Amino acid sequence: MRWFKRSMAGLVLVTATATALGLHYVLPRHEVVLVTGVEVKRIDSQGVINAKSPADGPTRDVYFINTQHPDTGKVVVYRNEDTGWRFPWYLKFDAADLQAKAQGYSRDTEQLALIRHYGWRIQILSMFANITHIEAVSSRAEPLPWFNSLFAAGVLGAVGAATLAIRRQGRRRRAK
Repeated sequence: MRWFKRSMAGLVLVTATATALGLHYVLPRHEVVLVTGVEVKRIDSQGVINAKSPADGPTRDVYFINTQHPDTGKVVVYRNEDTGWRFPWYLKFDAADLQAKAQGYSRDTEQLALIRHYGWRIQILSMFANITHIEAVSSRAEPLPWFNSLFAAGVLGAVGAATLAIRRQGRRRRAK
């Protein structure tokens, strides 16, 4: 019976970790950055098309926004692509408009921009976080992520309620 409890605890831990990572990927985050440049690249299913990697199927244009953190100087490149009706359901259809805004912000080297994005930037895998919103700001303070905080509180509350219900049911069975 002990191995069963340990196996269940391990399964719960793996499930909780996978859920936390999935939520961290899809929930929006905010950054205050300096926009340093914009570009458009044509890609296919294998990645960016160039002389070494020609197109071997359907292609599409993807916008990229180059940024720099105003305090640390860390450079981060973001993808700016419509999500359309696909998951995660941000229903983003204005990538070209966001690109035009970003291009305008890149002309002023002192203009701070607040970006909202989801996803991760993993350089070795050529993964880029996707921008969903951009706007000019004058403060370097990042807003409190209200949605993420309320969502996390709701998830933790639901897990806590489920845990209590399971324990109560177990106690009732043992009492019989």
